Amino acid sequence: TGVVPFVALLLLQRRPVAGRALLVTGSGCPGHGLCRSNVQEQTRRQVALLNATAQDLFSLYLKCQGEPFSSEADKLCNPSGVVFPPFRVNRTSERKEVMVAMYQLFAFLNASLGNITRDQEELNPTAKELLDRLHNTTKTTRGLISNLTCLLCKNYNIFQVDVSYGESSKGKGTFRKKQQGCQVLRKYVQVIAQAARVLLPHLSPP
Repeated sequence: TGVVPFVALLLLQRRPVAGRALLVTGSGCPGHGLCRSNVQEQTRRQVALLNATAQDLFSLYLKCQGEPFSSEADKLCNPSGVVFPPFRVNRTSERKEVMVAMYQLFAFLNASLGNITRDQEELNPTAKELLDRLHNTTKTTRGLISNLTCLLCKNYNIFQVDVSYGESSKGKGTFRKKQQGCQVLRKYVQVIAQAARVLLPHLSPP
């Protein structure tokens, strides 16, 4: 456990890590200069976009892995063994708790997407549509992390958050890499739907 600089948080994709993410440099939050004027609306749109595209990403991933993943997804992609960060907030939770939980979730997801993308670039280098979807999803996730950083600092003066990252697939065989990717993406479909239900009401205009 330690302090992980925010930029490093966005780049840590290759190994499991637990630590304390330093969202911004310095001893505290820099104030309103970190935020764009429409940050809350932009955050809402990013979460809605990730939720709307998650199932299509999972389906395309399965298609590109070939057999037996295409026909045995329920068995091979069972996400019961995938440990995402605990998500114990709901619509009645304090907004501060929701924002922290969202940051932890999307920090984990960002690292997992980087792991999956690296594997697919190696295993399916000609699967342009899949790779584009993975890159676009990662780009949206990083933008969302940046906006959550702003909201946590601006509204609550929070500039450190405990984070964890999933298991790396580096060094594993082809089948295991494909399986780990489909397990994570199936879990992602479930978790992002829950996250959207919880977060969006907190970001809606008054």
